[in-house]
Amino acid sequence: MSDPSSVRIHPTAEVSPQASIGPGTSIWNQAQVREGARIGRECVVGKNVYVDAGVAIGDRVKIGNNVSLFHGVTIEDGVFIGPHVCFTNDRLPRAINPDGSLKGPDDWEVTPIRVREGASLGANATLLPGVTVGRWALVAAGSVVTRDVADQELVAGNPARRLGTACVCGEPLRDTEQGPFSGDCPRCGRPIAGEAA
Repeated sequence: MSDPSSVRIHPTAEVSPQASIGPGTSIWNQAQVREGARIGRECVVGKNVYVDAGVAIGDRVKIGNNVSLFHGVTIEDGVFIGPHVCFTNDRLPRAINPDGSLKGPDDWEVTPIRVREGASLGANATLLPGVTVGRWALVAAGSVVTRDVADQELVAGNPARRLGTACVCGEPLRDTEQGPFSGDCPRCGRPIAGEAA
């Protein structure tokens, strides 16, 4: 573990000595961080979060309570992950083979997930294997992400579908009958191009 003097780890958290934790990061109650995981600077890892072996998390990431990040997940800088979000990594999940024998590591092919800089995942969202969520995208609470989400795209539902554009300030800007939102963001004044993702 790197920079142990500046990392705050709750006494009930279980953090592997083979994990790398950046300075200023806080890891809260009953979280588990497995060997080979890399967590960057100034992150918040909430209560009961599971960070699997080899997971890579960038700087200033906020991870809500009860999130599960399984092997193969990469989280870039500045991502927000709401409570109870689940990242899956197996396209063909089965506990046993057709002959009844228990499946082992040789039967499993990890399918990675990537969440790009500044994206936001609402509470209880589920990401299926192999998807990429683009920069500053916004995934609504409870969504099931089955395909890639473009940069600054706003998606919701099961399966998640495009509803509009997400400004980098976080404001959701819904598409209209005339097409994607165009103009200035009503919250921060940033111009929005109005191009479909």
